[in-house]
Amino acid sequence: MTTYDHWIAGASVPGESDRFADVYDPAVGKPKSQVRLATAGDVDAAVQAAATAYETWSETSVTARSRIMFDFRQLLVEHEDELAAIISSEHGKTLDDAKGEVVRGREVVEFAAGIPQLLKGEFNDQVSGGVDSHTFRQAIGVVAGITPFNFPIMVPLWMHPVAIACGNTFVLKPSERDPGASDLVARLYQQAGLPDGVFNVVHGDKVAVDAILEHPGVAAVSFVGSTPIAKYVHEGASRTGKRVQALGGAKNHAVVMPDADLDFAADHIVAAGYGSAGQRCMAISAVVAVGPAADTLVDKIRERSTDLKVSVGTDPDAEMGPVVTAASRDRIIDYIGQGEDAGAKVVVDGRDLVVEGHEEGFFVGPTLLDQVTTDMSVYTDEIFGPVLTVLRVPTLDAAIELINSNPYGNGTAVFTSSGEVARTFQRKVHVGMIGINVPVPVPMAFHSFGGWKDSLFGDHHIHGPEGVRFYTQAKVVTTRWPHVSEDSLAQLNFPTAH
Repeated sequence: MTTYDHWIAGASVPGESDRFADVYDPAVGKPKSQVRLATAGDVDAAVQAAATAYETWSETSVTARSRIMFDFRQLLVEHEDELAAIISSEHGKTLDDAKGEVVRGREVVEFAAGIPQLLKGEFNDQVSGGVDSHTFRQAIGVVAGITPFNFPIMVPLWMHPVAIACGNTFVLKPSERDPGASDLVARLYQQAGLPDGVFNVVHGDKVAVDAILEHPGVAAVSFVGSTPIAKYVHEGASRTGKRVQALGGAKNHAVVMPDADLDFAADHIVAAGYGSAGQRCMAISAVVAVGPAADTLVDKIRERSTDLKVSVGTDPDAEMGPVVTAASRDRIIDYIGQGEDAGAKVVVDGRDLVVEGHEEGFFVGPTLLDQVTTDMSVYTDEIFGPVLTVLRVPTLDAAIELINSNPYGNGTAVFTSSGEVARTFQRKVHVGMIGINVPVPVPMAFHSFGGWKDSLFGDHHIHGPEGVRFYTQAKVVTTRWPHVSEDSLAQLNFPTAH
């Protein structure tokens, strides 16, 4: 059985730990490999390696850093199939879905390759007599990323390419459930010419997380995961004086107006709700049907849900794979039962799905619950599975009020043919990322990703321009070059412009 060790200072390192975790193939329900769980000493070794590398990497020209990102990007293209196969085997998502994840992550690398332009400063000459001022941004040091299981390559790629291109060095703690992609990424960085120690990987659980949060050598922490852990990371990192961006959970709504193209809406809601078995922080989980749209919309979603093919991720006809663990499967099934007991109507029931030949796999079929109310656990909690809930409201204002009352504010969408409705919605809804007839409004890499309310803890969104600001700090320089033969003109009073 393969064992994933840490990647520190450009080499695979077993470290100090004698603790391991199994890495499952969700389609068969059995371990396929194991991963070593780091000690605090292992985290310290990674941070020390990163700190040593920072001394020279931070002084490397932006042109050289950009060229490495170009080469790394090309290696991601060449290894796309291999990365997708690793992701599918450890996460369970279909190969097409896994390839899409690689592509979306690669777009951030392409953004980071433009770092010479992104780090341009500002200049004003003659701000006072013979005085000029300019600003520029510098790297902040060793930074860390703590990332979730649901996007084992894309979410880390939201972080480390931008951080490294800015001149920082990086320590990644990926999910212990699917560590294989990060192991390969470390080797591809080395092949691209990244100096040893600039990118490091420590596998682990809470021990590793706490060690990162407490380590005095870590200047900043980026996190993506559930809201309770995001709060924990934000509080722990802030307490030790670190910068922190902690992206939490979500309850994403899709509002469907009566004037919408209901076939179009149903197609895209099914894709947004059941893609990756619903294990996306931007998945649509709550459908808000306005007025007379409800009955027809539910029928159309039901038809499409029952036609989806659920199978192993390597099946070329598969549209949805298993969930990541047996515990996840059992939790999702329990939530469906809670919704039914609370009065929701089970329109499509995925609890008893069995995939022939993979009876031990962690499968849950597409599930559709109608007549859901805001006090039911299937609405209040982030289920993180292939469960769509339908809530019925009479008006657009009622839909907006429902969304704004929810503690999460990650993503939302409205399906409509009315420009007036779209503009009202995007201005009044209290959510960070909004789609107009786009159910999963994940921004492109040259914009920044992040929600509001309990979906984000910290001041900066991830990647894009805000990512550059998060991983750098600004300096302002005021310069005077007096003529050597002139008198000083120094005064004790507060200086003012002449």
